[in-house]
Amino acid sequence: MRYIWLFLVYLFTLQLSAADSTWIRINLLGYKPNKPKVAVWCSKANKPIQSFTIVDAVTGKKVWRAKAGKNHGEYGPFKHTYRLIFTGFNKEGKYFIQAGTIKSPVFNIDKNVYKGTADFCLQYMRQQRSGYNPFLRDSCHTHDGYSLYGETVGPGDSSHVDAVGGWHDASDYLQYGTTTANAVYHLLLACDQFPGVFRDKYDFMGDRGSNGFPDVLDEARWGLDWLIKMHPREDWMFNQLGDDRDHMGMRIPKEDTYYGKGLERSLYFINGLPQQRGKFLNNTTGTSSTAAKYSAAFALGESVARKYTSATQMYLKEEIYKQKAASAMAYAYQKLGVTQTASVRSPYIYAEDNWVDDMELMHATIGSDKSV
Repeated sequence: MRYIWLFLVYLFTLQLSAADSTWIRINLLGYKPNKPKVAVWCSKANKPIQSFTIVDAVTGKKVWRAKAGKNHGEYGPFKHTYRLIFTGFNKEGKYFIQAGTIKSPVFNIDKNVYKGTADFCLQYMRQQRSGYNPFLRDSCHTHDGYSLYGETVGPGDSSHVDAVGGWHDASDYLQYGTTTANAVYHLLLACDQFPGVFRDKYDFMGDRGSNGFPDVLDEARWGLDWLIKMHPREDWMFNQLGDDRDHMGMRIPKEDTYYGKGLERSLYFINGLPQQRGKFLNNTTGTSSTAAKYSAAFALGESVARKYTSATQMYLKEEIYKQKAASAMAYAYQKLGVTQTASVRSPYIYAEDNWVDDMELMHATIGSDKSV
């Protein structure tokens, strides 16, 4: 009898070990009935699988079974990986996948499974707005900012330049031109290529209420407006607002006083030369990487704006985008090279090390828009 108990304990331990080292990963959004359906089985254990089963999550009944297919072997920490393909199962409902004792999370098969997903992603962008923040229904960082590194070719050291707006970066308060231009470009591209998936539930300020434009375009314009402030003149361009002094402590954004000039934050001018990086200097070699990103975003903004009626021109600022695309292109050629970010207290930065790809994007975008 004692040996039977030991054997049962051994089996139970094996099951726990498998459960702790094996997973079935699914598309958490779900799957459309007549579209491809793939899950991934991965395990740190040494035992492969032969088949898997689809189980109705409501009734508990097994409704579909298939071979596991090819063992793709090692991937990262896993010794065995399989692509569990169930494209042939099309019935709508709630299900989970089971392979041996391992179960996946429950997922939906539904023709409307992606409905509203694109708009949901915009919630984060609205939450991160600087200047007026619709999530908080309040304003912050309304005194930005004062110029650094622009003493010879820019506005002068410590001169005030209006840089209010844009988005905070990754839930802290720093703001970067490079990441903003990248976000703007993707928002505009999504709007341009998939106009039917976005709704109009918010106005330009991010408050509830339609304004006749898809919300993705409102968000893209919010970013473009800030990029205009970061490139206010043909011979002026800024790379970032604030720096890693932002990380010195927790506080609400309207009390951001870490930069030595009241409520203003440091605004880093792009001069194509190395700038502060903790105790060191960064490896900036030119003006191309940031300026080309700006130019591409402005050019795409102008292209998207032209697809709307003349009644919208005041809203979309088509002519301004066209002018900024051209002047940002000239700035990119001012000194070929990368523009890295600046850091005061620590050595880490956005270590941009390639400017050619940004120039390629700029010319590919402007090349499709001969009016720029």
